[in-house]
Formats: sequence, structure tokens, C-alpha cells
Amino acid sequence: MLRLPLFLLAAALLAQPPYDTATLTNVMVASGDGVKLATDIYLPARDGAIAPGRFPAVVERTPYGKHNASPALTSYFVSRGYAVVIQDVRGRFRSEGRWRPIRDDGPDGAALTKWIGEQSWSSGKVGTMGTSYPGATQHAMALANAPNLAAMVPVDAMTNYGRYGIRHNGAFELRWFNWIFTLGNATGTRAGAAGLSASPDSHTAALRAASTPEVAPALEEIGAKVREYVRALPLLPGMTPLQFAPDYEAWLVEALRHGDNDAFWKDMGSSVIDHIAEYKDIPVYHVTGWYDSWGTQVANLNYTELAKAKKSLQRLIVGPWTHGGQGLRYSGIADFGPEAAIDMNALRLRWYDRWLKDIDNGVDKEPPVRIFVMGAGEPRKTPEGRLFVGGRWRDEREWPLARAAATPYYLHADGTLSTQAPGSAEPAAYHFDPDNPVPTIGGNVSSEGVLMPRGAQDQRCSLDHWLCRDSLPLSARKDVLVFQTPPLERDVEVTGRLIVKLWGASDGPDTDFTAKLIDVYPPSRDFPAGVDLNVADSIVRARYRDSLGAAKPLTPGVPQEFTIEMYPTSLVFRRGHRIRLDISSSNFPRFDINPNTGEPLGQNRRTRIAQNSIYHDAQHPSRIVLPIVPIN
Repeated sequence: MLRLPLFLLAAALLAQPPYDTATLTNVMVASGDGVKLATDIYLPARDGAIAPGRFPAVVERTPYGKHNASPALTSYFVSRGYAVVIQDVRGRFRSEGRWRPIRDDGPDGAALTKWIGEQSWSSGKVGTMGTSYPGATQHAMALANAPNLAAMVPVDAMTNYGRYGIRHNGAFELRWFNWIFTLGNATGTRAGAAGLSASPDSHTAALRAASTPEVAPALEEIGAKVREYVRALPLLPGMTPLQFAPDYEAWLVEALRHGDNDAFWKDMGSSVIDHIAEYKDIPVYHVTGWYDSWGTQVANLNYTELAKAKKSLQRLIVGPWTHGGQGLRYSGIADFGPEAAIDMNALRLRWYDRWLKDIDNGVDKEPPVRIFVMGAGEPRKTPEGRLFVGGRWRDEREWPLARAAATPYYLHADGTLSTQAPGSAEPAAYHFDPDNPVPTIGGNVSSEGVLMPRGAQDQRCSLDHWLCRDSLPLSARKDVLVFQTPPLERDVEVTGRLIVKLWGASDGPDTDFTAKLIDVYPPSRDFPAGVDLNVADSIVRARYRDSLGAAKPLTPGVPQEFTIEMYPTSLVFRRGHRIRLDISSSNFPRFDINPNTGEPLGQNRRTRIAQNSIYHDAQHPSRIVLPIVPIN
């Protein structure tokens, strides 16, 4: 048989016109237990008919409705010779069964990839795509050793949620309260450029979750009242209309009450870090952002551990993005320039071409880590009214960076932050009132709806913010302790993990401590008051200071060392700026509020004002450890 040289074969393929698309909708694919899952299949076509041949498949399994798949996305891959398969996860939209977040997605995904391999149009190789929850379904498939699975691109993937993402060092991320009360961001209202609007899937999602059809309108309404409901916590089962969606209520009540990072979280289905050995050894391109809600899990946990444990190539890219914002040049009020936005389809295509079609395109020979270093631009107000921060892409050989020097910046009694160790000093005390929490203004959030803004934001209150009682900066609050450097004499690059070692005490059995890293911009013509730009934040629930697996009450008045790890970053603090660390005990509604009583989580019947103290002396050297990278 005559064989064409590879370069001639490639040229012949390129000369062919792009494929058209043949669509098969609502194909009911049986899972291992017989539950049928609704699946749409997009196949390469010629002249209105399915094209002959066998094609690799790109799969997305989603709770957000397969009917919402972008025609531009599906046609992008189909036109290039891929089958695209989009499936509603169990219990959502047109799929049968009951929804149990992630728990069924490993075996269900494995059943789908097995089924794909048996189809006449399949080449026997499957890749995966998807952001957030659909990122979690990818990890679930890898943990289930799904047959025919050959490559993945999980973006901002939901994972390791007993540590961060749902529970967070023992606290609860209330964006998940919003996710459930909007029945998976489908009902209620959404914030957009035109204000608040109803989701087109609201009625469908409510009907699918409802115990009986007539209660669906009540479920649609609760999403619009989510602000009131988070202020009314704790959530008691059977006391809100969420009772009409029993699977959703049961999960949320348990999640709010289950602080221990044990089998409930570790075995939910996509906790990669707890099941490294079971994870299928395949090439994975990990994607996240410095302001994403899953950045620590993706970069600091999944990538680093899989890169060490697996033979297959693991690749990491981290941009300046919020959740799902890879195509944008901005995050919140911060503009990073046109380079910040990337073409995710092009990134995926190169990965799939290499591992699903065996095309030697060089993607496997590139540096394994690519990061966006924020802060290289000259600050100014953009035409859109944002703060120009700027930045640039840089390739690296590892993550975290081996050349980054872990440099402690100590807290001092006079409010300074410096590399000089502290001497003797009295602790700084403040009152933490659960009824007057520090408002969340930006940060690593997603599925936040109307609860809070996301990404980089000026840390100043506004009467437009539903939780602000004034228009003062957060630094003016009595329950926020501020520690900052003098204006920097030179640029300082901070790239890597951000870890706070905080010595604190409380007069009660439990409380929270929060930390927030801020880039303080000096006054300028465009920003006369300067800008207090949040870089990263985190929290620790005091009862989990020693172990996330088991709670232990505080001894009142006794100082303890708390570890608070923020999400990672890469940022140049420019000359003339200040590095600032804010310490407090609340950041609401990013995190649930600690009632300070020590009662079981999610079941408190009272609150108390706590007197909390921060120590900063030679015996109790509170500090943030910054990964400083030399600037050439």
C-alpha cells in the first residue's frame, strides 16, 4: 500500500475544507447503575452527513446545562476533526438520577468514555475540557481511571474542597451558599452590565430540583433573597423554601456543619491531593488565575503533587484572571494589558493535537510553567476607568520557584511591617463583633452572584456596597489592624506561596483570624487618594489551628501560633508603593461569620463579641513570609 510522507499527509489534510457539524441531541447514555444521562454529540460532517473515519473526542460533563454549550466552541473543534461530547451530570437538567455533588461523576464519566470508545466514529482517544465544576468532573474521571481518557485541560477546577474552596481552613466559603440558593447559579438574579436579570434556566433548574412541580416558583424566589439568607445564618433544615429541594438542602446543611476535613470531603470525588495514587497517569494542562477561587488548589496542590508523582507531562499556566476570565485583560478594577488575555481554544487545541492525534507540535518541549507577573505597568486610569497595573508573561521551570527567597516581614507594635525582627511589645487588642463584620471587597471568589465583587478591588467602602455603613477605607475600622512598610525604595517582586504566621489569642473558646495582603498605591493625578489594591487573603478558624481534621477549642487568653496561607500570587510591588498586611477576624460574605461561642458549626443559637489580641514581640514574632524573586 502506498504511504504518503508525513509532511505530504499533513499538507493534504490542511488542504481539505473544515468539517461541518452533525448534531445528535439528547442521546441517553447509560451509566454503570443504569441511570441514563442526557448527552449531545457534535460530529464532523461533509455535505450534511457524518463524515467517514474515526475521530478523537473532546468531552465536557457539566451541571450548567449541555444546551448552553457555545456553538463557537463546538464548531471550533469539530471543524478541526474532533467529536465534541457534552453531557448533563446526573440529576441536572435532562439527565436522570439525583444530584450528589461530584460523588457520581467519576463512575459516570468513566461510563461515558467507555461508551465513546465503542462508537463507530471514535478513534478511541478522549480528551476533556471544562471550567470550575466541569473541571472537577475531569479530575473525577482521572481518579476513576476512565477508559480511553488520554489528556485533560481542567480550568479553575473545583478540587480539594475540604482545605480550600468550600471549607477554608475550617471556615465556610459562602459563595457555595449562593450556588445552592440559586440552584447552581441558575435561578434568582445575576449581576451583569445591565444590572440584575433573571437567568433563562431558572424555571428549568427549579423544576429539576423540586420535590414536586408546584413548589418550583418558591425555589426560584430564594435566589433573589440570598443576601438576607446569609445574614440570617445558621441555616436550619426545613425552615426555608430550600426544603422543597431536599437533595440541595441536605448537602448545604451538612457542608455548613461539617468542618473536619475527613472522608466527607476527601472522598467526595475530585479531591486530587488526597488520592494521588489513584489518579490516572495522563498529560494534564492545569489552568488557573491569581484571583481565581481555586488557585491554591490548582497551582500549589494539584500541579505540584501530580508533577512529582506522575510520568506524564503536567503543565501549569497562571494568569492575572478571576474565575473563568482567561479571555479578559482585567480582574475587577485592575487592567493588566492586552497580553493578559489568552485564546483558550487555541491552548486546548495544541494540547489535544499532541496527545489525541499524536501531532508533534512541540507543546511537550516547552517550559512546564507559565506565569503572568503582575505590576510592571505605569499606573494610570484606563479609558474604561480601571487602574492600569500591567504585567508580562514569563516561562519557568518549576512551581514554586526555586530561586524565590522566603523572606519574613514582621509585624510591629507601631504598625510597621519590616524584615527586622520585633523586640518587646504589648499585644494589640480589638473587639470582633459578629453583627458588624468586615465587608468583603473583592478577592478569590466565584459563583458569588450579588453577594460581593470579585477580583482586584480598592479596599474602600462605598454606600453602594450592601454591607458598608459608610464610605471609609477598611483600614479605618477599629477591628482591622494595619501593618505596612514604608514606601519602597525599589521594585520588589513577590512570586509564590503567601504564608502568614500569626500569634493571636481570644477571650473565648473559638474565633477567626483573617489576613489580607494589599498593594498600597501612592496618590496620583488619576487616583488622588491612592489605591489600596487587594492581592490575596485567607482565614483560619481557631478551633482548626492544629489540624483541619479535628477541632480543638481555644484556651482563653493564651497566645497560639496560627498559620494562614493565602492563595499564591506573582506581583511586582513598585517603587514608592507600600506592602501592607491587614489582620482582622471577619471577611464577610467571602467567609461565614464565627459567632465566637464555640458551639457546633452551623448550629449556634447565640453570638458574642470577642476580644482578640495580636502579638508582635520577640517571643511571639507574627510575620508574613513573602517569596521574594530577584529583579535583574
